[in-house]
Order: sequence, then structure tokens, then C-alpha cells
Amino acid sequence: MCSYKNNILRLALGVVLGLSQGVTHAAEYVDVLDLPARVSALAINSPLSGMARAGERVIAVGQRGHILFSDDAGKHWQQAVVPVSADLTAVNFPTATQGWAVGNDGVVLHSSDAGATWKKQLDGRQIGELLIKHYSALAKAEPGNEQWPQLATEGQRLLDQGADKPLLDVWFANDKTGYVVGVFNLILRTEDGGQSWTPFQDRTDNPQSLHLNAIASTGDALYIAGEQGLLLKWDDSAQRFNAVPTPYQGSFFGVLGKPGEVLVYGLRGNVLRSTDGGQSWSALETGLHVSITAGLIDARGNYRLFTQGGQMLVSQGTGAQLHLVQQPAPTPVAGATQSADGALVLAGSRGARTLSADPALEP
Repeated sequence: MCSYKNNILRLALGVVLGLSQGVTHAAEYVDVLDLPARVSALAINSPLSGMARAGERVIAVGQRGHILFSDDAGKHWQQAVVPVSADLTAVNFPTATQGWAVGNDGVVLHSSDAGATWKKQLDGRQIGELLIKHYSALAKAEPGNEQWPQLATEGQRLLDQGADKPLLDVWFANDKTGYVVGVFNLILRTEDGGQSWTPFQDRTDNPQSLHLNAIASTGDALYIAGEQGLLLKWDDSAQRFNAVPTPYQGSFFGVLGKPGEVLVYGLRGNVLRSTDGGQSWSALETGLHVSITAGLIDARGNYRLFTQGGQMLVSQGTGAQLHLVQQPAPTPVAGATQSADGALVLAGSRGARTLSADPALEP
């Protein structure tokens, strides 16, 4: 009996110790929005989702707040100083030194030193408050407009649910004016380099609040690509993103283009091309049924599209025809850019890798 009682006492003591350790661990929890990214030698091999050029430097962003930069075309990488551990989805540098990155939990980061160090400008804990303040003021100014209370309510919902809404892409025209876009029609604009942000939910033709997957300029137009065939185009006179009808109802993951030409790409190898500002579209034959997840226009003006299976499609000159370029040991691609020396630098689930541009297409 004594042995039995001792066992019970030991068990009870173990439970108490376990509970006390659990309380200690809970007290030590730090939100990823407040936890700096951990420096790791393995960061370059961890999943990466976005790439950009900052002058001659290549920048990559990915999981756990990892941001890496290379000054030798992707041969060697250094890890940037980042104040968050949230997963990052996209990065954009409108100048050689000024850049922005976005990701999960509504995080927006800014760098003024070509990506070596970063500061947080915004996160999901603030976005709901921004919407409430902005649309409540409009509701007070225009009491008969039912749209404003609805959008203010959406802001309250975001605030109540917490910082869990991802931003999926970022684009800046210069070091002052830019946009971030994300899930459920989440879109914000800044005109002061990210010091303040204005909600733009009322400036999109997106009544179903579909996800906004990508934003990009073709040189003469600004487009947003989304799910279920959603494509929006900025109308400067109306100061809003108007819907552009497309013949495909699946998700689009990206936009590429030049003045007078635009390509949108997405699920199951679908690529559409327009040469009249989106009034009409032609479907390009890719021969693929895997999603196209990244793209770039190289130094010679050739389109290069990459898939989640690692394939590369190339169109020389115009985007009228795409052909498959075989790759050795292809791996999934989520982001792509071209280095100053012409190498292709790719980001994906296995980290970063480089490809030499094929001789026929080298700049």
C-alpha cells in the first residue's frame, strides 16, 4: 500500500511539474511578428517564395522571416537582419536601395540599404484598425452610402480575428507610391513610402472578395491577378481597379508584360495574351498541365515562365509563342529574377538556385 501511495504521489508531482512547465512555456511565447528571424546557415536551402533585383544585388524572401541577398549572381548568400519570423511571400525593389517585402500575418517590411537590414512598417494587428478608421470616417461623411459601414464592419472582423491574413504581393512605382495585396480583397496603398497606408477595398471591382494573388506593371498599365479568373486593371481617370473579363475562370498567379502586350498565367499551365489592353485575349499553347507560378522578362526582352514542377517556358521577343526549354533536375519555382551577369536566379521549395541563360537567349 505504501508503494502504491508513493507511486500516486510521484504521478501527482509529475503532473504539477508538467503544468508548471507548460505555464512557463506559455509565458515565454513570442508572436512571430515580434520575434526576429533566426540566423541560420540552412536558410538558403529552406523554402523561398519571392525574388527581386536591387541594383546588381539579388534578394530572396521565404519562410520564418528569412531574407537573403547575393552580390555575385547567387553564388554566395548572406542573411539579412529581419525583425519578424513570419513567412514572407514577395519582395519588390523600385530602386537600387529602397525595397519592400510582405508576407503572412499582414506584415510589411521596408529596407533602405538594398536589403541588408529591414524594419517593420505594418502588420495584421494594425490593418483592421486602419479599415475601421478609414471607412468609419467615410460613413460619417456620407451617411447614405451603405458601402462604408459594410467595409468598416469588415475591418472589425479582421481586428477580431487577429493578425492571420496573408499579404501575397507588393509593387511600388517608385520609392513613395506602392501597393500591397492579399487574401479576401485585401489591398492597401501608400504614397509616402509606407509611413501611412490607405485601404483600397472600395477601389476594386471584386464584389466576391476573391484573393488578390499578384500585382505588376506592364509599363503602360497596372494589373492585379486573382483567383477564379479575376483580373483587374488600374483606371487612372476613375482612380480604381476595374475588372477585365478573361476567358479563363481558374486562378491567375502572375502578370508579365511590356507596353502594348500583357501575359497572365496561372493554374494548369494556362497563359493568356492580350495586345489591346485586355479587350481581347488569346490562349497560348504551353503543352503543360502544371501551374505556372513565376515569370520574368529577361535582359533581351524574352518572356520566361516557370512552373511548380520546375519547367521553363520561353518566348523570344513577343509573347506570341512559348516553347519548353528542358532543365537538368528541375525543382519547383516560386520566384525568379535575372542577375546583372545574365544568370537566372530561382526561388522555390528547396531554396535558391541559379541557371545559366541558354546561349541562344543570352543578353
